[in-house]
Amino acid sequence: MTSTSVVLFTSDLRLTDHPPLVAALDAAEEVVPLFVRDTDLESTGFACANRRAFLADCLHDLDRGLRERGGRLVVRRGPVVDEVVDVVRAVDAGSVHLAAGGSGYALARERRLRERLEPLGCALRVHESVQTVVPPGEVTPQGRDHYAVFTPYWRKWRSVRVRDPLPAPKSVTVPTVRGTKPPARERSGVSAGLAEGGERAGRKLWDAWRKGGVDDYDRLQDDLARDGTSRLSPYLHFGALSPVELATAAGQREGAGPEAFVRQLAWRDFHHQVLAARPECSWSDYRSRGDRWRLDSGEVEAWRQGRTGFPLVDAAMRQLLHEGWIHNRARMLVASFLTKTLYVDWRVGARHFLDWLVDGDVANNQMNWQWVAGTGTDTRPNRVLNPLTQARRFDPDGAYVRAWVPELAGVEGSAVHRPWRLPGKERAALDYPEPLVDLDSGRARFERARGLN
Repeated sequence: MTSTSVVLFTSDLRLTDHPPLVAALDAAEEVVPLFVRDTDLESTGFACANRRAFLADCLHDLDRGLRERGGRLVVRRGPVVDEVVDVVRAVDAGSVHLAAGGSGYALARERRLRERLEPLGCALRVHESVQTVVPPGEVTPQGRDHYAVFTPYWRKWRSVRVRDPLPAPKSVTVPTVRGTKPPARERSGVSAGLAEGGERAGRKLWDAWRKGGVDDYDRLQDDLARDGTSRLSPYLHFGALSPVELATAAGQREGAGPEAFVRQLAWRDFHHQVLAARPECSWSDYRSRGDRWRLDSGEVEAWRQGRTGFPLVDAAMRQLLHEGWIHNRARMLVASFLTKTLYVDWRVGARHFLDWLVDGDVANNQMNWQWVAGTGTDTRPNRVLNPLTQARRFDPDGAYVRAWVPELAGVEGSAVHRPWRLPGKERAALDYPEPLVDLDSGRARFERARGLN
């Protein structure tokens, strides 16, 4: 046992089920729980206002949890490798612990840390990823480095023996070392309905949903008005909740609901293993279809603002702006509308999502956009989600639309999905746009571009 270790928190902002933290506590009498506000990462422009605000919540909650155990969170700002090395020197640490990351940035960070720490006699201990249930690369098909189709991946994923979740430590002793308090939560540019971040908030949400929602998940996961999803994706993205803990707890329950929820966790892992094997696919087509995308800035802006004239699309886009989050079914619908009905490059939509989504995860955001656009792993790459058909199936009485499109709040029943069919005076009284495109024409344009007709 050495006298001091450092644990570098990254996308694992929790105390429960934290293998690097447990290992650091086992290795040393004192531990520096360190989070670095990485200026190199900030300079990429990836961190939108919603994610910065949620991150601040997570850091304050993590600091509070550590203080309850006799410690504190040490926050630094600067290039992450420089700051880690400075802390190691300040406390003469014998080891640095962190969770593995699958992105190119995370791998480069590990390499540079190892190069800088070795001359100091400080060991770098990289533990398995805590962002997924099954780490990327742990299951692969014969002769390939990743699964390209979900169903065989799901079968293999289910056979993996997952480690047991770890309890939170009872005490943490932190040496004297320079650091700042966690940053204050931003207000400017943050969605008015943004959820509260942090492990406590996440666990409260999970506990409530586990008791009253997961058993019905298979029936309600696509019901837009009922919102039968867990809403846990932001907490998983920041690591405020452990995917291993969630999969373990849900897997112990019987029924189609818990199994459907675990399957969604596997989908999340699936995208992570694809991007880990093909990091260039964060902005390049996984499977090129020879698309020559069109770009109409007016149409794109109407889509962004929820003014396309298709109420279900507009409701989802307005919810995104207000909450920094939308239902997965709605994400697929608006992505299909942009990439196939308007035939706009998926990267335009993915960038807008990353500008607003609190759970804006590169692996899941980019690969889901590619899945819908037909350039990713979908085995039916040319399917088109018709917003009227989707409305009939997943918002049949229009409750979701009326909740998010106030101009249409007075339109009763399913008529809200086709406001252009309302009687003349009633239609004229609505401050709501005409449809941006004829759906049949949009589909025909897409099929011509893909050589389908």
